[in-house]
Amino acid sequence: MDFVHHYQSPLGGITIASDGEALIGLWFDGQRYFADTVDKNAREKSLPIFELADKWLDIYFSGVAPDFTPPLKMNTTSFRKTVWEIMLSIPFGKTMTYGEIAQKIAMQRGMKRISARAVGGAVGHNPISLIIPCHRVVGANGNLTGYAAGLNKKIKLLKLEGISKRFVPGL
Repeated sequence: MDFVHHYQSPLGGITIASDGEALIGLWFDGQRYFADTVDKNAREKSLPIFELADKWLDIYFSGVAPDFTPPLKMNTTSFRKTVWEIMLSIPFGKTMTYGEIAQKIAMQRGMKRISARAVGGAVGHNPISLIIPCHRVVGANGNLTGYAAGLNKKIKLLKLEGISKRFVPGL
């Protein structure tokens, strides 16, 4: 059984989901692919994992990089999991392009190249927003691209992390 919890952030409501032990989802309310990985019969329940997620979010929205990651469970394909693990390595206040992620995966797999579009699909379907920081992924030359919760939220998140126009055109 899956469980859900709600958090009110400075950017709007967030729904958090868990299998009881680890986070399986974190979405801004109403974002694209909202809660698409959660059992439709999920119920609200107070759990230690939700307290940990709330603590992480409180720290993050104070403008500081949290020094821990709550337990995560990534129920997905091996390709998407690889993309999401790379996103987890992007430091607070930094960005990475879809192409850079594609190059990393190609090198890991001993391939000449991986499609940046395929990476984009995996980034866009990330079910654990913020903690797996898909908002830190930008287009070629640092151009801002879409974000499942809306480009306006992506811009606010990047600004919260101190990423300025100087580093990301269009910000």
